Amino acid sequence: MSGEATGSAGRRGMLKAAAAGAVGAAALARPNVSRAQTTVMRFQSTWPQRDITQEFARDYVERVNALAAGRLRLELLPAGAVVGAFQLLDAISSGALDGGHGVCAYWFGKNKAFSLFGTAPPWFGDANQLLGWFYYGGGEALYRELMHDILRINAVGFLSGPIPTQPLGWFRQPIERVEQFRGLKYRTVGLAADLFAELGSAVVSVPGAEILPALERGVIDAAEWSNPTSDRILGFPDVARNYMLQSYHQRTECFECLFNRQRFEALPRELQLVLRHAAEAASADMSWKQQDRFSRDLQEMVQQGVQVRTTPRPLLEAQLAAWDRVIERMEGDTSSPTAGPFFKKVCDSQRAWCRRVTGFYLRYEVSAALAYNHFFGR
Repeated sequence: MSGEATGSAGRRGMLKAAAAGAVGAAALARPNVSRAQTTVMRFQSTWPQRDITQEFARDYVERVNALAAGRLRLELLPAGAVVGAFQLLDAISSGALDGGHGVCAYWFGKNKAFSLFGTAPPWFGDANQLLGWFYYGGGEALYRELMHDILRINAVGFLSGPIPTQPLGWFRQPIERVEQFRGLKYRTVGLAADLFAELGSAVVSVPGAEILPALERGVIDAAEWSNPTSDRILGFPDVARNYMLQSYHQRTECFECLFNRQRFEALPRELQLVLRHAAEAASADMSWKQQDRFSRDLQEMVQQGVQVRTTPRPLLEAQLAAWDRVIERMEGDTSSPTAGPFFKKVCDSQRAWCRRVTGFYLRYEVSAALAYNHFFGR
């Protein structure tokens, strides 16, 4: 073989090797998703199908499914599809469901401290500060301690979605005096139930889908649910015309994305991170979406003739005083398996965070009310 032929053959061999290397690199750079097996997880919410809270759950699911790129798919179901809203955590822990979307306050019957992670006392400036405490102030470690070490629940969870201050609720007659709470059959959940019991109300805790029928039948006299969009969609204006805004019973709340612990830990690390980071992404999106939806629906209800009122200051002050009594009782109840030292441990952590962080923002941020009144108040 001549030197020229040998050189040509050598060049052809080099080109073939380079082409083969390029194909191999491309295969590495482009995972063959179509051949990857899709893991499907049944994911039930605690929300009625028509509620915006179900939409927020769907927003989380859609982010997971998009980011997982075919390797993992959450299948969203509404409350009651498999179990009732208040049974969701047990169903996830047992493996009857793979995951779900709810609020920690729904599990306060297992331990009062659960409500601290979802509907904490009003020492947080807003719900985003509650999420800040959870992810950067030690709250997540306390949540795992409660879930895994104290209650031995077979689940993992992430908090997501800052919910603004919830209205005092819907009433047939306006509430103008603290005495009107006494004997009032009022729907709420979590530590807010203890708060209104402290104010003398007869508290009834039912999930969202059952509130309106209970109001219509007179099982309850008044109720709070969540926000103007939910309240309008579910039909509260058809039953009670007085809508009272501002309350300290649920000053801050956020959602909880839950998964069966074994099924979560069996996922590849990158898919575990998808479930976590999708909660963060959905949280940010919800904080923007609610600005548009909640304000529009409140305007819509005003146009429908709903009497929107601001809760009088004496009622707010009575709530704060009642919070003092509830917290003191919960922290000091060492004989109770659902309160006592761990409840105080979480409260101490939250107080330390809020003393610094809420205090910082009160000192740091300029008054929004002053600027709003300047531009729009006239």
